[in-house]
Amino acid sequence: MTSEDIARPKSEAHAEGAGGGHEHGHGGVLGPNTEVIFALASGGALSLGFALEKLAAGVPDWGPLALYLIAYGFGGLFTVREAFENLRQKRFEIDTLMLVAAAGAAALGAWAEGALLLFLFSIGHALENYAMGRARRAIEALAELAPRTAHVRRDGQVVELPVEDLRVGDTVVVRPNERLPADGFIVEGTTSINQAPVTGESMPVDKQPVADAAAARARPAQVGPASLVFAGTINGAGAIEIETTRKSSDTTLAKVVRMVSEAETQKSPTQRFTDRFERIFVPLVLALAFVLLFAWVVVDEPFRDSFYRSMAVLVAASPCALAIATPSAVLSGVARAARAGVLIKGGAPLENLGSLNAIAFDKTGTLTEGRPRITEVVPVRGTREADLLATAIAVERLSDHPLAEAIVRDGAERLGDTGLEAATDLKSLTGKGVTAELGGETIWIGKPEMFGADGVAALGDEATAVVVQLRLQGRTLMVVRRGARDLGVIGLLDTPRAAARTTLTALRALGVQRMIMISGDHQKAAQAIAGQVGLTEAWGDLMPEDKVDAIKRLRADGKIAMVGDGVNDAPAMATATVGIAMGAAGSDVALETADVALMSDDLSQLPFTIGLSRRTRGIIRQNLYVSLGVVAFLVPATILGLGIGPAVALHEGSTLLVVINALRLLGYRDPAGDRTPNEIPVARQGAPADSRIPS
Repeated sequence: MTSEDIARPKSEAHAEGAGGGHEHGHGGVLGPNTEVIFALASGGALSLGFALEKLAAGVPDWGPLALYLIAYGFGGLFTVREAFENLRQKRFEIDTLMLVAAAGAAALGAWAEGALLLFLFSIGHALENYAMGRARRAIEALAELAPRTAHVRRDGQVVELPVEDLRVGDTVVVRPNERLPADGFIVEGTTSINQAPVTGESMPVDKQPVADAAAARARPAQVGPASLVFAGTINGAGAIEIETTRKSSDTTLAKVVRMVSEAETQKSPTQRFTDRFERIFVPLVLALAFVLLFAWVVVDEPFRDSFYRSMAVLVAASPCALAIATPSAVLSGVARAARAGVLIKGGAPLENLGSLNAIAFDKTGTLTEGRPRITEVVPVRGTREADLLATAIAVERLSDHPLAEAIVRDGAERLGDTGLEAATDLKSLTGKGVTAELGGETIWIGKPEMFGADGVAALGDEATAVVVQLRLQGRTLMVVRRGARDLGVIGLLDTPRAAARTTLTALRALGVQRMIMISGDHQKAAQAIAGQVGLTEAWGDLMPEDKVDAIKRLRADGKIAMVGDGVNDAPAMATATVGIAMGAAGSDVALETADVALMSDDLSQLPFTIGLSRRTRGIIRQNLYVSLGVVAFLVPATILGLGIGPAVALHEGSTLLVVINALRLLGYRDPAGDRTPNEIPVARQGAPADSRIPS
């Protein structure tokens, strides 16, 4: 997928979405800046005509008039085109109002005022479009990160092909310092890769080949982060070969660009309010202008003056700045977040993030590393430790749950290289544990609550005593039973993230009032982790459906965000005001389910994102004050005699002011600079540069 392919849907939608139908993205015979050139030509003709009329003696009247007509032509061309298009679609908008006002001025013989109106309106919109284009280009630059060609092994040779011709399963050769052309996993070579373009991570990430290419090919979603690579990232000093897992149109980068593009058209609560306001306000303005047409009946003045005042009010009350105030800020905020590896899907989550009352955190993989380790292996009487571990490993090899991986990894280290039986027929008991068949017997492995419920026999006294003892130490427990005999208990402990405590401190400094950890682990285990990361609230023993109920209770007290991995926590995230997925790069489920996706597995992106949202809300409020304030001043001022020229100058000035104010978001940095996610590098290509235990 080329950058043009990715960007085109967004650009088309944007003409009506983010700008609310008030943007002039016009090119023409003189290129993309045609409207600016025409506006300047209009200003030049207007200035020359005014100079001839006021300063030159003996100049015939048709001279200045001809120049004013030229100014009308250059200044009104795009306005006429836009007004015609709006009327054809049965829309009556700002362009039509301006055109009516200019025509009214001409009908009164006020050619200079009409030309000035069209000049200021056209130059204002041309500059507005230029400024808004800067925010759009910040997003479209994402699409330029992926190279256009790739070096692929085909028939024993390395050939250069367009990325659109890559197939799933192709082997791509990536040289040092090149950008990666596709998503995939490394099959040859070691290197470090700068993943900032996708994840926002500040440091390059070490990468190595997969241990088993056939297994990775069969289950690409289970490839570990140490071997997983993304299109658009930058290779380090080592040459590598990767096997592609997605077409160019389906890469993580392409999905991010598409989703950010779609996010631009999603209206925020403030924007929906302004839309409703405009639907009421515009008819009122038209009614007021119509009434003012007949002011001469009540006030002793000629019809010409009443008509001129009516046209001036039309100009002054047109809510152009109001229409662009919110979408310009949302667009800039979404673009800035995308540059830092944070995907925000529209104005609603962007605004809601800035007004959160509480944040709920999943434990495993969010506040902790998600890599639990075995701390205790306690067999019950009559069972050897080796038999307990061998049984657990044989079953857990069939599972991809993080706890299962820990048992297999650490258990194999403890047990050594010995022959193990092969388990079969693994079945998952959601939120509780698993069963499998081994040596003709049924094996049960899971949390202690699984035993003594739903027809499963209760634990014996000895196993129960071990469970009580280990729980007091805050361990996550896995009980192993073979047939009708309890074999023992395995205790595991997850490691808190290094950034967890500082991140929570930063969130408190941003004004987040309440933070809660929710987990499927036992309450003691949840409290143990919470104490290590600095949380005062920890809710344990929660099944997946219990997490949803917990979020509902919290949401009753105000806006709540749920931070999780986007997979096991998808229902709770969907219930929250804002769902935030950690480490979403390469995860289709996380990208689809979350309102906000932190592309890297980096908790420190969260304060940056919430800080950006709060700044965005502040700028939106500033823009609304400016746009409504100018209208509130200009309407009575024009009724009392302020001319069209000054009204247009103030009107268009306020429009530019709100856009420029919104563009400040593109340079937003977290006040605590060490927590600011890395921005997308601008280096050129080739330049250095089983859902069992809810967690």
